[in-house]
Amino acid sequence: MKRLDGKVAWVTGSSRGIGAAIARLFAQEGAKVAVHGRDTKALSAVQQEIESEGGKAIQVTGDVTRFADIEAMHCRIEAELGPIGILVANAGGSLSPPGPLEEITEEGWRASIEGNLTATFLTIKSVLPGMKERKTGRIITISSSAGRRPHPRSPIPYAAAKAGIQILTQDLAAQVGPFGIRVNCIAPETILTERNAQWISEEQQRALVDAHPIDVARAALFLASEDAGWITGVVLDVTGGAVMV
Repeated sequence: MKRLDGKVAWVTGSSRGIGAAIARLFAQEGAKVAVHGRDTKALSAVQQEIESEGGKAIQVTGDVTRFADIEAMHCRIEAELGPIGILVANAGGSLSPPGPLEEITEEGWRASIEGNLTATFLTIKSVLPGMKERKTGRIITISSSAGRRPHPRSPIPYAAAKAGIQILTQDLAAQVGPFGIRVNCIAPETILTERNAQWISEEQQRALVDAHPIDVARAALFLASEDAGWITGVVLDVTGGAVMV
């Protein structure tokens, strides 16, 4: 018996990086997966990989900072796969480079808050009524070590947005526990994605790969499965020991 047999999972921001890894692993464990992103070519590659291994996946595209787009994707997923039982609100990222606060533009600040905190809020807002009605659900948010401890090189808007995701997760967990819904957060150390590779030297990139071997996708699988049946409201640091709270 696979750990997610019969479950429908929506993983936002899953065309590459952490999201793609989570989507692939969930499918390997029996979930029907909706992969999401803007790059349709990359989404197709993830979907084809899942299907080549015998899994079931569909791809949806839309802007997760717009509730109308989210609702349209939600409706399509449930029409094609069934009720969403697992949401991984992974879409986001650092949308402004590190630098002194006074040099942060208003546009950069708003983009980071919208692309991370608001996107997480709106996606959860869409799926939550159905989960409450069914009295079951698993919600996993993705924060960052940048939101767990201060660092002079952290992009401040990104760190603030990710810290907001953590308290959103914990407040929500307290609110929806009586409905049988578990809500947890994963806070990885910096992960080598295409976006942050633009701002990290090759030497730092090699160090990141060597220093953080813990698999974020496997942490998400644990939190989505019945193995974590008594765990909610947790921020799980997947940092190779770089963060200890």
